Amino acid sequence: QVQVVESGGGLAQPGGSLRLSCTASGISNLNVMGWYRQVPGKQRELVAGTSTDGSAKYGDFVKGRFTISRDNARPAAYLQMNNLEVEDTAVYYCNAVEYYKGTSYWGQGTQVTVSS
Repeated sequence: QVQVVESGGGLAQPGGSLRLSCTASGISNLNVMGWYRQVPGKQRELVAGTSTDGSAKYGDFVKGRFTISRDNARPAAYLQMNNLEVEDTAVYYCNAVEYYKGTSYWGQGTQVTVSS
């Protein structure tokens, strides 16, 4: 049974930091793990993604504030978010993609709220 589980969301002040964690289980040949976010009325957008080789891609809005990392042994992915802005408020979803078929699995989402 495939499970993708996020944790670490919550409330932060502008300029603050949060760290999101995601674990994936039951996926053979896991390839990409990444983070997306969504606010009501808007499309889900890529925050950051990383492959098994450690390469990473970020959304343009990140501007060096976030860092994605990965533990292939678990497997797990982490998103360190620094210098948070009010505009970062969203539900953050972990995504895990299987290598051969490209099947995509999603977590249930974790709320991140940035407010003073």
